Amino acid sequence: MNVLDVAENSVAAGSTLTSITVEIDTAKRLLAVTIADNGKGMDEETVRRVTDPFYTTRTTRKVGLGLPLFREAAEATGGALHIRSQPGRGTTVRATFTLGHIDLAPLGDMTGTVVGLVQCNPKIDFVYRVVADGEEFCMDTREVRGILEGVPLSTPEVAVFLRGYLQENTENLLKRSTLI
Repeated sequence: MNVLDVAENSVAAGSTLTSITVEIDTAKRLLAVTIADNGKGMDEETVRRVTDPFYTTRTTRKVGLGLPLFREAAEATGGALHIRSQPGRGTTVRATFTLGHIDLAPLGDMTGTVVGLVQCNPKIDFVYRVVADGEEFCMDTREVRGILEGVPLSTPEVAVFLRGYLQENTENLLKRSTLI
């Protein structure tokens, strides 16, 4: 849910390209999740305050829990959350976790997260990468659009295809990395 929340923040910030990268290095006991966008970005003061649960730029509520909870999840495993942002250039959020740590929560349904983002935001491009122990899988909606030759990404059949494609490729990769 943390990845979905941060990616939705990217969409709200006007991103036209959002990248989600999951990196696993079992030898280093490292899991890293990076969400990068080309949205409106944040100034230095906002970056400093954005992990405070009682700070939000939204007008619909008085708290913003997405980034504080993501930071807490990372820190509970001995990891960290880093945010780089520049107004007009975008934002990168990177959370690192210690693999095998007792407080490491499951990664969750990344396939469902990515397919949901694509389906709900068919005009935005997403890149989803999984790198596990040196092997890589990447899905880029710009390439998918080229293959589909005008069929909208929001089409239900496209969602079914993407779900199967992502599951098959990422599950096999993760199994080989001994994470699953």
